[in-house]
Amino acid sequence: MYTSLLALFSLGACLYGLSVAQSSLQSVPTPENAFVATGDHKVRVDSGRYGPQLEEFHYFYDQWPIGLAVSKSGRVFTCYTRGTYAYTLGEVVNQTAEVPYPNLQLNTPPQGLSDEINGIPFGSTDKYHFISVQALYVTPDDTLWVLDTGRPTVNKSGTISMPYAAPGGPKLIAMDLDTNTIKKTYTLPASVHFPDSYMNDLRFDLRPNVTQSGGGIAYIVDSSNEGRPGFIMIDLGTGESWRQLTKNPSTLTVDEAVPSFEGAPFYARQEGHPIGFIAEGLDGAELDRYGEVMYYSALTTGYLYSIETTYLRVNPAKDRLANKRAADNVKSLGQRGGNANGFTGDSLGNIYMLMPESNAIFIYNSTTSITTPFIRDPRILWPDSANVGWDGYIYFTVNQLPYQPNLNYGVDKRVYPGLILRGRLPDGATKNTLLM
Repeated sequence: MYTSLLALFSLGACLYGLSVAQSSLQSVPTPENAFVATGDHKVRVDSGRYGPQLEEFHYFYDQWPIGLAVSKSGRVFTCYTRGTYAYTLGEVVNQTAEVPYPNLQLNTPPQGLSDEINGIPFGSTDKYHFISVQALYVTPDDTLWVLDTGRPTVNKSGTISMPYAAPGGPKLIAMDLDTNTIKKTYTLPASVHFPDSYMNDLRFDLRPNVTQSGGGIAYIVDSSNEGRPGFIMIDLGTGESWRQLTKNPSTLTVDEAVPSFEGAPFYARQEGHPIGFIAEGLDGAELDRYGEVMYYSALTTGYLYSIETTYLRVNPAKDRLANKRAADNVKSLGQRGGNANGFTGDSLGNIYMLMPESNAIFIYNSTTSITTPFIRDPRILWPDSANVGWDGYIYFTVNQLPYQPNLNYGVDKRVYPGLILRGRLPDGATKNTLLM
């Protein structure tokens, strides 16, 4: 249930939300906007485009991007899953180049990225250097948060293989953008971050009333391809961490899912393995504008789910019924029009979902309970991560993921450059700054 404080202004909020939703529904495109007529007979053709005009903001020629974040002053940071790349966290310096952020030294663990114990590969335990950064987020106080999985995509011998995580490697790091130095590092115990965990994305609520410590909370997505996805929470005041919804049906991958990209059915084709399937559980997640609801889904599902964050914020070590209450309060919001990757949100409460099968971004509106189209463009060849900036734009990376070599019998079918695209948000929306 929502807090009693919300109840005091629920009518006003509902009326305001309804006006926002109605305005958004009037301004977002409809699929018919994509149709054009060609030739003497004016044959109807799908152009593959609708919505706001997209700008090619940045081109990647050296590394394929994963996450990104935009600061209050407009600085753009990107990250790259670590394989043979020289660095895993970078800052955009011009339209075609990035540099290691904050420097190459912090991106270079002295003892290497991984090791082996009795022949079993494990990621580095180095909590002082970046190992493999998967996601970035800039909070309203202009702190850059860096999510390091501790699991590079190569083992000690250089073979493409993901080692297990070892304590110390998986971590959350807060960067001071004024001094370009580390403010704080949070590591996770093995009881919270499993060896087969894979931290994929993160969100924050920095309001002092959401935790007893008053330091705010981080919500982290554990996608765990090996089968134990769920949410990890960190009390930013105490450093305590815990899990919720681990292996809940709403977080699990759909078995043997066959999506289609650019009109072709897709199967995972890995060397030395039979034909397989993309298998990733909990992936996209975003808070509502008031921080009271988390919207989320697995990658390979057409369904969207939600849970009130009050259930995620309870540490099961302090309440034996916390896990059951969380599981009992998951809500299915129905189908949303296909598989979705990353999520982001704005100041009006719109939830943006990156839809790789449709080369598009959809919006879920909680007031109307339906999904609406926002942007579609043939250049959106696997949108991976999105961020709403203070400047009223949505920024997102494009990295052609289905064409990478480990899904195509070792053949790299991607073609540089990767992209950051950006488009104007609807109805004057901007970054949500309420969760401070």
